[in-house]
Amino acid sequence: MKKEFIFTIFILGILILVTFTGCSPYPKFNKYEQGGIQKGYASWYGSKFNGQKTASGEIYDMNQLTAAHRYLAFGRMVKVTNLKNGKSVTVRINDRGPFVNKRIIDLSKAAALELDMTSDGVVMVELVIIK
Repeated sequence: MKKEFIFTIFILGILILVTFTGCSPYPKFNKYEQGGIQKGYASWYGSKFNGQKTASGEIYDMNQLTAAHRYLAFGRMVKVTNLKNGKSVTVRINDRGPFVNKRIIDLSKAAALELDMTSDGVVMVELVIIK
């Protein structure tokens, strides 16, 4: 009986999650095509996840220019610009996330170093989808 109750709660939780994903407060891209723009906060992840499998199935390498995004297709290339200092980097989406309020992208350590944001941890960025 207890297993059935837990399973029911799990299914209800999934249904609620699916219902409210369209009500996300996070900014969406103007287009899912080349040139689409999104602004928001970026964070980065490094050694804690290095060597672990990403949502795309590949192994995370913090020394590669990759990133996690909630809904862009794996393999999609995105130009990320740090709005604090104007530095940019192009990354390939290979993971899902970030799952923290108001963050739109989670960058690899290598990408964060290119943007000079490792000491800040979280910065405002602009994303532009590129070919």
